[in-house]
Amino acid sequence: MPAKDRRAILEWCLRRTDQLAVALMMAVSAGLLASTIVWQVVIHHRWIDIERDFVAPEEFRVDLNQADWPELALLPGIGETVARNLVRYRGEHGPFRSLPELLRVPGIGPRTLEKIGPHLEPFENVEPRESPGRVQHPDRQGDTP
Repeated sequence: MPAKDRRAILEWCLRRTDQLAVALMMAVSAGLLASTIVWQVVIHHRWIDIERDFVAPEEFRVDLNQADWPELALLPGIGETVARNLVRYRGEHGPFRSLPELLRVPGIGPRTLEKIGPHLEPFENVEPRESPGRVQHPDRQGDTP
């Protein structure tokens, strides 16, 4: 390597005394870090604790007979399709009266029912369904088909 190139490279480097000063500071920092770890782990028999925030589980309850599909889709194991199936079933058959009745909805099986059960409001004050029979139009009450 020509002397001119070597001189250009050396101008960008630290002088020998500066390099020794940096090495000494790094050695002292490493020694302090090592002594802190030894103090915490070996002498006090504990690792350095990191404080963490307590995350409380979110609890929510849904009224199955009032909720729209976006709210029902928040239930565990229920996606958009099953939530829409619940709303459609409720519209066709009236309000749900018990948990086992949910097994008639497409996409809900025993495991899903077990997952969502704790998140559902109790089935109270649900009016009984009318018996399945012929429903006559009010204007044609006296007519027989």
